[in-house]
Formats: sequence, C-alpha cells, structure tokens
Amino acid sequence: MGARLGSGFFARRWRGEVALGRLFWRDMLLWATLLNFAATLAALGAVAAKAPAWLALALHFAPVPYNVFIVAAVWRSRACAPLTRTASVAWFAAMLAL
Repeated sequence: MGARLGSGFFARRWRGEVALGRLFWRDMLLWATLLNFAATLAALGAVAAKAPAWLALALHFAPVPYNVFIVAAVWRSRACAPLTRTASVAWFAAMLAL
C-alpha cells in the first residue's frame, strides 16, 4: 500500500479533493490575496521602521511558496478549465508585483 499525504489542508488540495470553486475563489482569490496584502503591509512597515532591506524583501516574498502551491493545486484540479488556469497565472503575476 502506498504512503498517503494525510488529510490536512495541503494534502486535500494537492490530491484534488477540494472543489475547484472553493479552491479558486476562496482559497486563492480571497485568503491568499489577503495574505499577500498582509505581507506587503508588513514589508512596508519594515521599510518605514528603517529595518534592513533583506528583512523587507523576505516579508514581501514570504507568501510566494504558498502562492505557487495554490496555483499548482488549481492546475491539478480535474475540473480546471483553460480560463481558470489563465486566471490563476495572472493572479500569481499580480501577487508577485503587489
């Protein structure tokens, strides 16, 4: 019998057990976008507090691994349409710039 990833948040999304609507609209567009805004605000706060530049950059780019994961999970979904894939990549690019 093969090893299973478990039944946690990441494992369920990676295996495609979460509905695409929930994954795309809630997990990516709502929560991940809020996470990116929070990271950007933290980075701006670090700059305002005259913290080292590396700290501000680290704060700003901290959500990138989660962003990559959530876009990959959308792409892995069986119900994913080409428009959804395009939108997820556009969202990812916008979050890198945010």
